[in-house]
Amino acid sequence: MRNFLFISLTLLFIPLAHAGENWPEFRGTPGNGHSDATGIALSWSETQNVTWKTAVHGRGWSSPVVWGDQIWVTTATLDGKTMSAICLDKTSGKIAHDIKMWDIAKPQFITKMNTYASCTPAIEEGRVYIHFGSYGTACLDTKTGQRLWERRDLPCDHFRGPASSPIIYGKLLIMNFDGADYQYMVALDKTTGETIWKTDRDIKKWAGNGDHCKAYSTPVVIDVDGKAQLISPCATAAISYDPATGKELWRVRCGGMNVCARPVYSNGLVVFNTAAGGDKLLAVRPTGRGDVTKTHVAWRYRKSMPTRPSQLIVGDLLYVVSDAGVITCLELKTGEAVWQERLGGKYSASPLYVDGRIYFFSEEGVTTVIKPGRKYAPLASNQLDGRFMASPAVTGKALILRTAEYVYRVEK
Repeated sequence: MRNFLFISLTLLFIPLAHAGENWPEFRGTPGNGHSDATGIALSWSETQNVTWKTAVHGRGWSSPVVWGDQIWVTTATLDGKTMSAICLDKTSGKIAHDIKMWDIAKPQFITKMNTYASCTPAIEEGRVYIHFGSYGTACLDTKTGQRLWERRDLPCDHFRGPASSPIIYGKLLIMNFDGADYQYMVALDKTTGETIWKTDRDIKKWAGNGDHCKAYSTPVVIDVDGKAQLISPCATAAISYDPATGKELWRVRCGGMNVCARPVYSNGLVVFNTAAGGDKLLAVRPTGRGDVTKTHVAWRYRKSMPTRPSQLIVGDLLYVVSDAGVITCLELKTGEAVWQERLGGKYSASPLYVDGRIYFFSEEGVTTVIKPGRKYAPLASNQLDGRFMASPAVTGKALILRTAEYVYRVEK
């Protein structure tokens, strides 16, 4: 019995010990911008608390993902004709793999706010899933960089460039394709790349055509009364699916388009951001079936809401930072404003909660650190060279930050 208890406790301890080491997808696990790490640096600069700084060629807003001793990002040439995956050694910052994925003869048009490498990879033990929207998706062996499978037959006119990121759910790799022409979700067998299910969005009767149909959000899987739901915002609506089959469970019609923010879930509420137009921010009870627009919306909020950064929940409060640098703190239960503060600068990266603090990353390279609570309580302001367009990752006691030209390891 003593040996059994020892083995059981050891097995329990192993995943906990490594829980803060890996950051497997956009906004970490479970995709809400939280980390249980401690000992994270409060202050830094180009000459303080930077372990290494590594230049990355090309241009890309994909956020770093971390597994074990590896950090992966994607990048592309400015014209989008060459797309690459890059692996950095977490300890030294040296580039371990620089893999050209594809040459593209005629890339689609993108805006200045996007890149051809804005989709964040997903990673697990031994495999990293590289995604460039309709240009291609591939699975690489993390040790050798060998391509295990690829798919380049999933069509979508992103219209302003791809930006949605894939997620891993059990044996599936799940992705959004929300373009001007097609809007659908697809789940691939992550081992072989074969399609397991594909579900059309069916939104054109509300959205219209072309520009008003596109979206860039990353889905999230939540647990509702012991059953999994795949929550995925798109243009004009947010939809819940059975992640195993792709069957639609419910939808809420909320207007809007260009949705970028990843939804968050806490205390029985899913919070969406509708980006351009629509209800801006709304909270939905995920317990209905069918069209729940008139029955399950808990609250709506429309003032100073972002179009790009995702929202963050800490305790019973919800925090959002607008593109123009206005932080709004809301009551999660009611959507009522608690406080609002203008930081200045512009924001695209999503905020992070770690070590009892909230970190906001601006396009001017400034990170503002605050204490969560019912009053605005700034703790630090830190400057690095370059722009923060990518969202941060956490591993151990370090922040992995990507600016327009560099990847940093920041720690005490």
